[in-house]
Amino acid sequence: MTTSLVNTRREGTALLVELNNPDRLNAFGAAMFDELEQIWKEAASDPNLRAIILTGAGRGFCSGADVGGTLGRERTPRGPSVDEELSFLPGDHVAVPVIVAVNGVCAGGGLHFVADGDIVIASESASFLDPHVSVGQVTGIEPVSLSLRVATPHLMRLAVLGRSGRLSAQQALAIGLVSEVVEPGELLARAFALAEQIAANSPAAVAASRAILRQHARRQLHEAMQDGWNAVQRQWRHPDSTEGPAAFRQKRAPEWVVDRPEPEPVEGPARQPNRVT
Repeated sequence: MTTSLVNTRREGTALLVELNNPDRLNAFGAAMFDELEQIWKEAASDPNLRAIILTGAGRGFCSGADVGGTLGRERTPRGPSVDEELSFLPGDHVAVPVIVAVNGVCAGGGLHFVADGDIVIASESASFLDPHVSVGQVTGIEPVSLSLRVATPHLMRLAVLGRSGRLSAQQALAIGLVSEVVEPGELLARAFALAEQIAANSPAAVAASRAILRQHARRQLHEAMQDGWNAVQRQWRHPDSTEGPAAFRQKRAPEWVVDRPEPEPVEGPARQPNRVT
């Protein structure tokens, strides 16, 4: 099946899903999300499917939200819950492992696919960055969702450096963001080889094992991810959230609002005041 923004191809027991907006490095929006959700529904009803391979068309994997398009203008969330916002991801819709094959730049919201993947491999030509703060947005979900595979100092660096925090494929491998790096021409072949290895195992045992690990991750991360999604939406009301994308489109330096935000409260027992006796 070929659609306007997503291509699919079935090979044996594996389904290849290719993000198909190469002129914009596979940037996503509502139309792509709708297509992906339909693909996951169809995949979930296929009893012979054993693995899904997700990659990008052209030289990019996914550059996240289309900054030159709708970002910075009026936005409608997919829903108040983080589950609704991330409903375009395959992980919770299907019972088979998802292999993410990062073929090029993976930026911002593209990291959602990495966090959601059960196995993530990358081409030598891949790179990773989180430019949210560079365009006046809060990176509230991606770092949290990656925190079971990447240590907090590495995630903090990605989050606060924005565009300047780009990681090469080898750097991503070193910090655990991906599990394997291969030559560009070997990426899909390696992904299909992994899919074949998965298919050789008991489908019921694979599905149950995968479900246990995903439930474990959800218990640890879901509340923090919801907090992050709430923070993302609050930032949409801040002037920087409009100024950042506007400056990007106009190819100029942004003019940020200089304010002094209050630090976020830290949960825990209340600190007792110092007493002078």
